Amino acid sequence: MSQMLRVPREETSLRQKTTAMLRTAILDGVLTPGQKLSERELCESLDVSRSCLRESLQHLQAEGLITIVPHRGPEVTTISAQEVRDIYAVRGSLESLAGKAFALQASTGQRQSLRAKLTELSSVHAAGRKDEVLALKNQFYDILIEGCGNVVAGQMLKQLNNRVTVLRRISMAQPGRLDQTLAELEAIVSAIENRDGDTAARLCSEHVQKAAANVLKSMENAQPRAAA
Repeated sequence: MSQMLRVPREETSLRQKTTAMLRTAILDGVLTPGQKLSERELCESLDVSRSCLRESLQHLQAEGLITIVPHRGPEVTTISAQEVRDIYAVRGSLESLAGKAFALQASTGQRQSLRAKLTELSSVHAAGRKDEVLALKNQFYDILIEGCGNVVAGQMLKQLNNRVTVLRRISMAQPGRLDQTLAELEAIVSAIENRDGDTAARLCSEHVQKAAANVLKSMENAQPRAAA
């Protein structure tokens, strides 16, 4: 049985690396929503076999980052307006739950880490280092998830994270949105520091609602207008 279940480590490692590289390219905006992907070009660029690439693409399809279109091949997933509403509705409920739980039961060290990460995020924004903002915002939420004590909510938020990161890039690109985001996060952290679970929950929900509205507005503005 052990021999039947054994997978060559070299092949597994290569698939993992290929998947990670493609995932990073999508989350960093190098590969953009709707972009068609050439398997031949990707194999040459990544120096991997077609079977390895296809397994990586299937993994990313399961994460919602890649869509494999019959007779056309793979492309970077384009998230529809309805999917945005659905994703943010789930995210809002989960973050509200996580924010309340964090406020009520996080350790002093976790509260300090959350405040420190928000301070770092503000400093990076003030310095104009836009390329670091998304990573730091993800780290902020990692601390929130870890300190909320709800393993299931944390797992579900992490499962949503890749698609949320793609949408967050759209939202944060809008003028003034990051300033608003920092103000909203400041209010959330203050409520957490005051151990006010209900206020933290409400502010987390409102923050997600505003983010969703901003993404939807950005998507609407990006659509070509019909000629008058």
